[in-house]
Amino acid sequence: MGSKHPARRLVQRISPLILFALLATAIGGAQQEPVFTKNDKAFYLEKHLQLFIRPGLVVEILEASIADDGTIRTRFRLTDPQGLPLDRAGIFTPGAVTTSFIAATIPAGQRQYTAYTARTSSSSITNMSATQASSDSGGRYEQVADGEYIYTFGTKAPAGFDRSATHTIGVYARRDLTEFDLDRPTSDATFNFVPDGSEVTVVRDVVSTDTCNNCHTRLTLHGQRHSVELCVLCHQPQSTDPDTGNTVDFKVMIHKIHMGADLPSVQAGTPYQIIGFGNSVHDYSTVEFPADIRTCTACHTQETEAEKMAMAEAAANLASTAAMPARSRAASARADLSKQVQGGNYLTKPSQAACGSCHENVNFATGENHAGLRQISDNQCANCHFPEGELEFDLSIVGAHKVERFSNQLPGTNFEILSVTNTAPGQNPTVTFNVTNDAGQTVSPSTMGRLGLVMAGNTGDFSKVVSENPSGATPATGGFAYTFQAPIPADATGSWAVGIEGYQNASILTREGAASVQDAGDNKVFYFPVTDTVAVPRRQVVALSKCNTCHNALSLHGDNRNNVEHCVLCHNPNATDVNRRPGDKGLPESVHFKVMIHKIHSGEELGEEFVVYGFGGTPHNFGEVRFPGDRRKCDICHVDGTQQLPLREGLLATQAPRELINPLPPVTGACLSCHRDLSAAAHAELNTSPNLGEACAVCHKEGADFSVDRVHAQ
Repeated sequence: MGSKHPARRLVQRISPLILFALLATAIGGAQQEPVFTKNDKAFYLEKHLQLFIRPGLVVEILEASIADDGTIRTRFRLTDPQGLPLDRAGIFTPGAVTTSFIAATIPAGQRQYTAYTARTSSSSITNMSATQASSDSGGRYEQVADGEYIYTFGTKAPAGFDRSATHTIGVYARRDLTEFDLDRPTSDATFNFVPDGSEVTVVRDVVSTDTCNNCHTRLTLHGQRHSVELCVLCHQPQSTDPDTGNTVDFKVMIHKIHMGADLPSVQAGTPYQIIGFGNSVHDYSTVEFPADIRTCTACHTQETEAEKMAMAEAAANLASTAAMPARSRAASARADLSKQVQGGNYLTKPSQAACGSCHENVNFATGENHAGLRQISDNQCANCHFPEGELEFDLSIVGAHKVERFSNQLPGTNFEILSVTNTAPGQNPTVTFNVTNDAGQTVSPSTMGRLGLVMAGNTGDFSKVVSENPSGATPATGGFAYTFQAPIPADATGSWAVGIEGYQNASILTREGAASVQDAGDNKVFYFPVTDTVAVPRRQVVALSKCNTCHNALSLHGDNRNNVEHCVLCHNPNATDVNRRPGDKGLPESVHFKVMIHKIHSGEELGEEFVVYGFGGTPHNFGEVRFPGDRRKCDICHVDGTQQLPLREGLLATQAPRELINPLPPVTGACLSCHRDLSAAAHAELNTSPNLGEACAVCHKEGADFSVDRVHAQ
């Protein structure tokens, strides 16, 4: 009978090399040990299992060549994240590793790849066929060292292939650790080379994987592909989806995916779909980009001159590294430098394919929606669409994508709250504030398009809120003074807050003529003591900077609200949409910040509609939202471990008439906002005492067997 323990089975067949490595690890110090974070399942393994399994995977291509007869070979290495070699077969180290390879070239005079490893794909839906770049098949492996292998492709480069052109080998790999209750770690890599041995001078590196990961956490597609560098080997003009006829060229496909619901074709009723493996339908028609879609720099980034110089220095240092083969050093150095240049391609190389992927209603052949100008090629595009002009909203790339609320023509609106007096329970507080434009000139409250002061308390957990219009504020030292008509409640305690919001109506000149823009100011929040000796601010749970990683410039309610610190004044535990929801639309929905934001970001994964009614009874259905990151990584939004249990004492229950549990206790409110099934609700209810409160922290506190971090680990 075999051992019940996978670790015991494997240790019986482990290689002397790995045993030596593990011994060296134990002796050599912590720097050799696996390093994991609380987001990793491996973090929670016992130390001896961490050292034995060495979870994780890194694949690296060391060199590549193409023989005169077209035979393609590449030498690659498999290691754990700390550099110890892994056995591809999983015999001498835990977990077999599968690898797939792609070979592609950038033909002379072109900027995109053509793959040698391509196939003809036929559609069972349309009976049409199309070429698709793919991974190699029929190749063979040869082990040349511990963790190092040579892969000889089954596909050969075509006769007469250009030996002076850039070639790239791509690999993606997966390690199977499921027998240890771990996931299948994945990794990918690319390697640029020129078969004749000359330096790599041409690369394709327009957007960076790091930029994608600002929103996508860790870009993961097709289960095991993570880098843009790998994606563009297959997703280029060569590849088409035979089921829909849509190209899967990266620049076209990605623009369309991110445009999503705003595509003219989608708005006209035609969904944007790509049909994948097994006829799986991927419909991107409901995608809503989290920032203004005209914000090209959300994906396209350019390095500063200082950063370019730093990259050049780093490349020079890399080239002097004796341990790296000369060809690899040169290729890596040139590729890094070239990457900085191509970051600005969106400005300098406009094309019908890239621009037309969003501007679908432009017919370049006839000139329709293109000022009647016909374009038979990309040669003339840059004549009109140069990088940036002297005027805003011109035909330049920057001008064509200028967002009105960021126009330099706006005067600017800047708020400052100077003081709050008369702050005892029962008193009417007086707020002294100022409004200025960007030139430092005072703006009278009476001239504002909208101005509001929001008072809320207490900061332990906001429950009472008052909003008033201070446009009639009187001049005071440093600005203007306004006294609230509503007093601080007689039973108020602790500290309270007041926030300011509003905008000026401004006229700017756009390409279409004069336009009215709400020039909103950044919200400011001021804390003041009511019964406290000194003001105690509200706890910070999320950071605006984290929101803006995806949202670029968070702005809601007509640009009036743009700071999370201000949002929570109104979106408190007692807040629902009762005053906006039509009477025939059922019970009110909670708009408590933590409940609402968890639900919005869960979106389609909630498995149900989430509709909040706003101004004028307008429904906002967030049930189709697609969160681009991994929702299990709570620190995408949370700061300083604020997702951890136990929560601070004194937090209020959420009024949630539509929920299975109402009111929702503090922890339950957060957790059930994502975990929507009946069993989760029953679990929460069973662990809540009507007299003593929630027992969640017993099992889910930091360090416990089912801590928040542990149950969300990947």
